[in-house]
Amino acid sequence: MGAIFACAVVLALILAGTNAWVIYSTQDNIIPQSEASEKLESFGTADAIVVLGASVLPDGTPSLILQDRLNAGIALYKAGVAPKIIMSGDNGTENYNEVKAMKEYAMAQGVPSEDIFCDHAGFSTYESMYRAKHVFNVERMVVVTQTYHLYRALYAAQSLGIDVQGVSSDARKFAQQLWFDAREIPARTKDFFQCLFNVPSQFVGDAISLNQSGDVTNG
Repeated sequence: MGAIFACAVVLALILAGTNAWVIYSTQDNIIPQSEASEKLESFGTADAIVVLGASVLPDGTPSLILQDRLNAGIALYKAGVAPKIIMSGDNGTENYNEVKAMKEYAMAQGVPSEDIFCDHAGFSTYESMYRAKHVFNVERMVVVTQTYHLYRALYAAQSLGIDVQGVSSDARKFAQQLWFDAREIPARTKDFFQCLFNVPSQFVGDAISLNQSGDVTNG
C-alpha cells in the first residue's frame, strides 16, 4: 500500500512539474487574436501559419472548435502574417480527413488553393510541430489553436528550434472545456518527454518545399 501511495505521489509531482514548466516557458508567446496584427509586426513575416486540426463532423465539415482555429488562421493569412498556411491534422483513414475539410473551408473563405499545404500525418500536436520542422522545413511560424492547447504546441516547436508565436482562437466557450483542460494535463507531460528525447514523428517522409503550390499535398 505504501509503495502504491509513493508511486502516486511521484506521478502527481511529475504531472504538476512538467505542466508548470510547459505553461511557464510558453505563456509569453501566446497572443490573443484581437492583438495579433499589432504584436506580430515585430516578429516579421513567418514562413507559414500552422493551423492545428480538430474533429470533423460526419458530413465532412469542420466542427465549431476547428472552425474557430481556421477563422483565426485565415485572418492572419489575409493580414499578411505569412504567405502560406499549413493545415495539420488527422487523415489516418480513407474515411476521416481533417485536412481536406480544413483546406476546403479556407478556400471557401477566399484563400488560394496553392497557398494551402496539407499535413495529412499531424496525428498529434507534437507530430504536427515535428513535421513542420523536418518535412516542411519551417524555421519561423505562427501556430493557431485555442489557448489551452497552445502551451504544448509552442513548447514542442521551441524545443525543435523553431522561432514561433502562438495566436489563440478563443472565439467561444465550449461545454466540454473542463474535459479539454483535464486531457491536456497528461498530454503536456507526454509532449514534455517527447521533446526531451527528440522523438521522431510516426511518419516523416520526403521534404516538402513551401516554395511551390500547396496542391502538391492534396493527395
